[in-house]
Amino acid sequence: MTVATKSAGRDDVRAGILQASLALMNEGGLGALSMREVARRAGVSHQAPYHYFDDREAILAELAGDGFDKLYDYMVSALGHARDRRSRAQAIGEAYIRFALNHQEVFKLMFRCEMCDLSRYPDAKAKADRCFNAVVTALDAHGAATDKANPDLVPVIAAWSTAHGLATLLLEGKLGMAFGDTLDQREAAANRVIAFFADRFAK
Repeated sequence: MTVATKSAGRDDVRAGILQASLALMNEGGLGALSMREVARRAGVSHQAPYHYFDDREAILAELAGDGFDKLYDYMVSALGHARDRRSRAQAIGEAYIRFALNHQEVFKLMFRCEMCDLSRYPDAKAKADRCFNAVVTALDAHGAATDKANPDLVPVIAAWSTAHGLATLLLEGKLGMAFGDTLDQREAAANRVIAFFADRFAK
C-alpha cells in the first residue's frame, strides 16, 4: 500500500467519524454524541475516533468550524446582490436566519461555549472570526468609525444580536405558531422582522 493510499484511507475514516457525529447530533441533539456511539455509527472500533480526535470536544470543534464555514458562504452569497448598507444588513440577517433553520443543531453548537470552547481550537476560532469580520466589512463599520483602525462595532453587534436572538427564539419554539408551521413560513416571517430592523438600521 502506498503512502498516498494510506493517507486517503485515514481521510476517509476521519470523514466518516465526522459524518456519524453530525448525524447523531441532528437526530438526538448535542447530548446524543458520545465517542462510543460515534464509533459504532461510523463502523469503526471504539478506540478509532481517538486516533483522529483527542476527545468529544475536538469533534464538536471540527463540526462548529465547518458550521462557520457554511455560515460564511451563506452570507457572502447573500451579499452578492446587495448594493447599499441597508440591503447588506437585510441580506446578512436573512442569510443568518436561513442558515440557522437549515442547520439547527450545528447552529446551536457554534455558540455553546460550555460544549465547545473555541479558544482552545485556533482553526475553528479563525473561522468564527472570519464570519464576524465579514459582517464588520458588510456594514461598513470601519467607515462609520472616527478612528478607521478601530471599527464601530455598535451597529455590528446590534445586527448580530437581532438575527441571533430571532434565530434562537425560532429554534427554541418560543414564538409559538405566530411564525407558521413550516420552515418556509418561519423563514418568511423572520425575514419580515429582519427587514423591519434593516429599515431602521439605515436611518
